[in-house]
Amino acid sequence: MQTVQIVEERKANRIINILSIAIPVAVAVLLGIRQKVDLGDWTTFLPHLNAVINSLTSVLLLIGLYYIKQKNIAGHRVSMLSAFTLGSVFLVSYVLYHLTNESTTFGGQGWIRPVYYFLLVSHIVLSIVVVWFVLRAVYYAISGQIAQHKAVVKWAYPIWLYVSITGVIVYFMIAPYYNH
Repeated sequence: MQTVQIVEERKANRIINILSIAIPVAVAVLLGIRQKVDLGDWTTFLPHLNAVINSLTSVLLLIGLYYIKQKNIAGHRVSMLSAFTLGSVFLVSYVLYHLTNESTTFGGQGWIRPVYYFLLVSHIVLSIVVVWFVLRAVYYAISGQIAQHKAVVKWAYPIWLYVSITGVIVYFMIAPYYNH
């Protein structure tokens, strides 16, 4: 039985590692495509939807923290899996937007410009890093490896919360410059 667990663990690790690399690479490749796909004007609404998704994800992360502090495992599980699901929906929506629309240039000047770019760059870098941590945290939770789950969540949670919140802040900072 122990051998089966080791094999399953290795398989899960391999999948998590592959996804942690493949997702950011796929996003980067899709963002680099210069020929945009025309799916209609409805796609111009996606940044607004993404801001709502990031806002809801932030709220769910905070609710999940509250529930676990209250030892409400069921509430924690629902909150965190809902945040994970929203993160997946966000990823699809984000890629779809950038596949169909040109990127918007930030038009702010003065002191706000470096603030915007600091938030944007830290958001992007940490959004790449957090994929591995979140996938690992979800795997450990689902597989009942709670000690390992707690250990990885020490990193995953603050990074994920930061990425979600800065996503909303960056959206509000660039929203006036959308052409739609």
